[in-house]
Amino acid sequence: MLSPGLSVSLLAVSCALWPAAAVRAASCESVRIPLCRSMPWNMTKMPNHLHHSTQDNAVLAIEQFEGLLGTGCSPDLLFFLCAMYAPICTIDFQHEPIKPCKAVCERAKNGCEPVMKRYNHSWPDSLACSELPLYDRGVCISPEAIVKAEGPDPYYQDPARCNPESSPDFPMDSNNLHCSKPSGDRCKCKNVKMSLKNYMKSNYNYVIRVRVREVRNHGLEPTAVVEVKEVIKSSLVNIPKETQTLYYSSSCLCPPLTPGEDYLIMGYENEETSRLLLIDTSIAQRWKEKMGRKVKRWNQIVRSREQSRH
Repeated sequence: MLSPGLSVSLLAVSCALWPAAAVRAASCESVRIPLCRSMPWNMTKMPNHLHHSTQDNAVLAIEQFEGLLGTGCSPDLLFFLCAMYAPICTIDFQHEPIKPCKAVCERAKNGCEPVMKRYNHSWPDSLACSELPLYDRGVCISPEAIVKAEGPDPYYQDPARCNPESSPDFPMDSNNLHCSKPSGDRCKCKNVKMSLKNYMKSNYNYVIRVRVREVRNHGLEPTAVVEVKEVIKSSLVNIPKETQTLYYSSSCLCPPLTPGEDYLIMGYENEETSRLLLIDTSIAQRWKEKMGRKVKRWNQIVRSREQSRH
C-alpha cells in the first residue's frame, strides 16, 4: 500500500533510472500525452485503465475533456484523468498499473458533474468511482501521497487550456473555443498539404466526400455531422452513404469545416468504437471533381508499391 509519506514522483523516476532491459521488461514507456506531461510521473504503461492499447488512442479520448478542464471545476480532474489514461508505470507495479484512489475520483466528479449536467452530459460510466480502491484498503495514488520536490508545483500549474465558459454562448459559439498555448496565442490548425507524399506518409484510414450539415462543440465531444456522398477509401469501419458523425480530437476544431459546404475529408478510424476521427493532421478540402480522381490514382499507386514490396 502506498503510505502518505511515499513519493509517487520518486517511484516514477525509479522506472526511468533502471537499466534499459529492466524498463523493457516492465513495458514502461515515456508519457507522450500532452495533457499529462505536467504530472509528477514520467512513465506509463499501455493498455491503460480504459483499455486503450496505445497512447495515440488514449490522447484522442482524454482530449475530449479539454473544455471541462478549462472550466476549473475541480483541481483534481487533470490528476484523475491522467492517472486513468496515462497510469504511472514502475518496476514494482509492472503487471497492473496503479489506479487513482476512489476519493480523488469522487472529488473530481463532485466538482465537475454539475457543470456537465448543465450541458446535458453526465459523468462517464467508464470513469465510475465505485470501481476504484480506497486509500486505506489497496494500492492507489492521490495528490496527497505525492512528496513534492522544491520549486513550483508541477501539478497545479495552469494547464493553459481553453475556457469554454468564458463565452455566454457556450457551448454554441465556436469562436470562443480555441485552446490557448502557454504563450497565450490561440491554437492554429495545421495546413496539411494534399499531396501524394503526404497521403502515403499519413496512411489515412478513410477518404470521403461529404456535405457538412452541422458542427457541434459541446465541450467533451466536439463533432461534425455530415452527409456522406461518396466513399473513396475505408479501411476499418463500414461507412454507408448516409448521415455520419465525425469526432474531433480537441476543441480546437481542426481541420475547420463550414456547414452547407462539400468537402473531401481524409481522417482516421477507431475500429473499437467504429468512430470516424478528425485530428490536426487530417485533411478537409473544399470539394472539386478532380480531387476524387486524384485520390483514386493515389490509391492505385499505393497498392502497386505494396505489391512490389511483396
